[in-house]
Parts: sequence; structure tokens; C-alpha cells
Amino acid sequence: MADTITPLRHYGGFLAGGLSALGTDMLFLHLLTTYGGLSPLLARPIGILFAVIVSWAINRRVAFALTAPPSFSEFAKFAAASALAVAVNYLVFAALLLIYPAFHPLAAIVVASLVSMFVSYTGFRFGAFRKPSKP
Repeated sequence: MADTITPLRHYGGFLAGGLSALGTDMLFLHLLTTYGGLSPLLARPIGILFAVIVSWAINRRVAFALTAPPSFSEFAKFAAASALAVAVNYLVFAALLLIYPAFHPLAAIVVASLVSMFVSYTGFRFGAFRKPSKP
């Protein structure tokens, strides 16, 4: 993370990355359930995959202001940090739909995303994009 990053850019970038990922996830869910005939529980993992990629791209450049070129290793760390947040997100999503069948899938994504937001930030800040320690 750059030393000169402001809190507004950091947290605003995290919010922008999260909202962009949420929009990507919701778009894929809508398209795959409406036009692809998939159930929300099967369509959601596809949306999550693309949402993680969008989140990584925005968070690395805006929220954490990385200037080094992206690498597979960095993305792998981000994906690992995202895994717990994705699990929490999907479990909340699935629970809402299974317990309350009338709950709209897009509303369930929003609720699940709010719950998992805290897990995401912790993993990104202290795992994927942590500042290297000085020698």
C-alpha cells in the first residue's frame, strides 16, 4: 500500500470495489437465471468468480494504490483472502433463499454482501495487500 494514500481514497476505493463486484455478481445472477435457466444457487458461483476479478482490479489500484504490475501471485493471495468472505457470503445467500423461499435472490445478494464485507476487508488489508515489513 502506498504511504501517501488518504483514508477517503482507501475506504472509498474499497467501497467502489465492493459495489462494482456486487453489481457484477447481480448482473450475472440475473442473466443466468432469467436467460440461462439456472437456479440462483447454481448461477451464483459464476457471478462470484467474475465479481472477485472485478474487486481485485479495483482494490489493488484504487483502495490499496499498488503501483507494481499485477501478478498471478498477488491475485492468488487476493483469491485466498477472498475465499472466506465468499464462503460467508454464499452461506448467508443460500440460507436466506432456503429459509425464506420468497426472498428475492438479488436482495439476498445485498444482505449477504453486507455481512461478508467485514471479512473481505480484513483479508484484503492484512493478507492480500498488506504492507511488506521493512528490513
